[in-house]
Amino acid sequence: MKSARPDPQSVESDNQISEIECKPAEAAEVELHAVTRDHLVNQLNFINFQDGTVLVNFKHPKFDRIISLCAKPQPCVADTLDCVWISPEATRDKIRTYKFQDLHVPDGHKLIWVVTDNARVTDTGIQLRLPESCLEFRTRERLRHYCTGIPVQLIQNSVVFTGSLIDFTAESFRVKVNAVPPQTFQWFNSKSAITVVFSNGDETLFAGECRIIRETLGQKTRTVVLKSLTQSTHRFSPKQYRSSRYQLVPSPTVSFQHPLTRKMAFLNVVDLSGSGLSVEENEDMPMLLPGMMIPEMELIFASAFSIRCRSQVISKRIIQKDTEESGIVCGLVFLDMDSGDHSRLLAVLNQAKDRNSYISNRIDPDTLWDFFFKSGFIYPKKYAFVQNNKGKIKAVYEKLYTQSPSIARHFVYQDKGHILGHMSMVRFFGNSWMIQHHAADKSANNKAGLKVLSQIHHYLNDTYKIYSAHLDLVFCYFRPENKFPLKVFGGAAQYMKNLKGCSSDNNAYFHCQKIFNYERELPENWNRVKKNWKLVNTSTEDLLELETFYEHVSGGLMLNALGLEADMLDHDDVSNEFQSLGFKRERYLYSIKKDGKLKGVAVVNISDVGLNLSDLTNCINFIVVDPDGFPKEIFFLVLSTLSIKYEEHTEMPVLLYPLSYADSEGIHYDKQYTLWGLNLQCFDEYLKFVSPLLRRY
Repeated sequence: MKSARPDPQSVESDNQISEIECKPAEAAEVELHAVTRDHLVNQLNFINFQDGTVLVNFKHPKFDRIISLCAKPQPCVADTLDCVWISPEATRDKIRTYKFQDLHVPDGHKLIWVVTDNARVTDTGIQLRLPESCLEFRTRERLRHYCTGIPVQLIQNSVVFTGSLIDFTAESFRVKVNAVPPQTFQWFNSKSAITVVFSNGDETLFAGECRIIRETLGQKTRTVVLKSLTQSTHRFSPKQYRSSRYQLVPSPTVSFQHPLTRKMAFLNVVDLSGSGLSVEENEDMPMLLPGMMIPEMELIFASAFSIRCRSQVISKRIIQKDTEESGIVCGLVFLDMDSGDHSRLLAVLNQAKDRNSYISNRIDPDTLWDFFFKSGFIYPKKYAFVQNNKGKIKAVYEKLYTQSPSIARHFVYQDKGHILGHMSMVRFFGNSWMIQHHAADKSANNKAGLKVLSQIHHYLNDTYKIYSAHLDLVFCYFRPENKFPLKVFGGAAQYMKNLKGCSSDNNAYFHCQKIFNYERELPENWNRVKKNWKLVNTSTEDLLELETFYEHVSGGLMLNALGLEADMLDHDDVSNEFQSLGFKRERYLYSIKKDGKLKGVAVVNISDVGLNLSDLTNCINFIVVDPDGFPKEIFFLVLSTLSIKYEEHTEMPVLLYPLSYADSEGIHYDKQYTLWGLNLQCFDEYLKFVSPLLRRY
């Protein structure tokens, strides 16, 4: 059955009342299907149940003009329908000279077109006698989504107009705009792009470039239709090494309250990665706009568990299926997610790729210790340290590997419960994490050591742009005589040739005996002999001078890794997080000065014993700023004074920088440790070097 029908897309509505110059009689030929009165009544009652609206259309008897009113249908039992105007005051005078034309009832992706000659219009609403049958059709264009209470800003050439969003499709928006004196709509340049911003009062929901395709006339208020100029947006810098995408079975779904319509949406996930996902929309009624923010979205895995996140739509493309149907696939990127939830998501994806790869899984501590000893990671000299504190270290690792706290991550490659490779990282300060405990079973030719290193690379690539991960920089210590880390990490620093992207700094490592058993400044009797020396709390000015020194001798990332930026002096959220999780983490900064001149800065790090099995999280980092007139006797006196902070130790490890000071002063050290740092903003460049290198091993 074919018939002419009015074009509902030519009718504008602000959910109260609106009008537009149009020619609704120019209708397209479309397929119409008859529906019964019973079907219509059921749909009207559903709309009433949902507190929704229908569209009542009026036509001027002389002029080719239509106005459209939104009304709320009342419960309907038989063949009579009562509707109440949303805005009776605005309606009363507006429709006095108009004649009822028809009723549009939304029904999913379709509209029910109700034509009747029996209509009674009042100041408060309208009463209709419903026909025995009416027509249902799919709209010629994609259905519009109506909105209320969404503020809009239109920005062009430094001029900002304000208004509200009326409705939208996936390609265009209809907004009501106000001109506030001295503004005039003559300031609009319809031939130039205009920036459109939607918000909800608290945050921006969408911002993008559009062009004006139609507008009504008006001196103070206008209705403007805008078309988006982009189908994709770049939230982050493009990456060469993108996150791997997986198609899971069963496929997850996403649910969220649409930020513009405030209605719930449920979509199937096409593919999923650690940094984002893509979903499929119905082509007839798409609702996602490239650039739109989704403040809260839930990712649901077969109703078994779900993950909440903040996301943004970044792309949209039409795909052709095997049948004549087509669909729309939209890409979304994760902006934020609870760090524990994100770790669990990556664990699921890791297992989809390799069933033997695990992230922060629960591990039997006895199995882990067995692996550490058999792999040679705990060698005889290191065992002396472990043996002296084995009770406390066992308790720490029980919590780390059975509770998966947010301050640590571990990566394990295991087969049938047998650990073959291990690597971990712990949050050190601010957004800096220390990579540690890289070990592999050398008896098995499975390259497990490379596999856990690859795991941590994938983890970092998927995670560092997630705010709650607090992950801007990673660093590790390695001994220069160890060929593998020297080639991988040291080689990356040489390859990248960007000290603010990747750097290496050599430190002297030794143990210092504890002398004083009570807290004090430099001994008074010593001060009487050696005048003008002071050990004081580090100030912002001291850290600025430290930065000047370090930029001169290195220019790398060591200060960032250790949290020694001047603006971080009074910020120690990491210690609070450790404490809330039942772990110890303290940090104290001291400056040694002579005649008011800075000679060096000491960072006293205190943590649970064994958190790092070389105790590099439980040591003093000492940076000598000015070696002139700073003899080793005073240096060791400062260390002895600070040793009081280590109540449970008879000696403490020290990392001294620069190495040249230790050599010039004849300070004996046990070994060298290279502090290697990587700024994750340069992670793509690092992967460009390391990926082909690891494939050769």
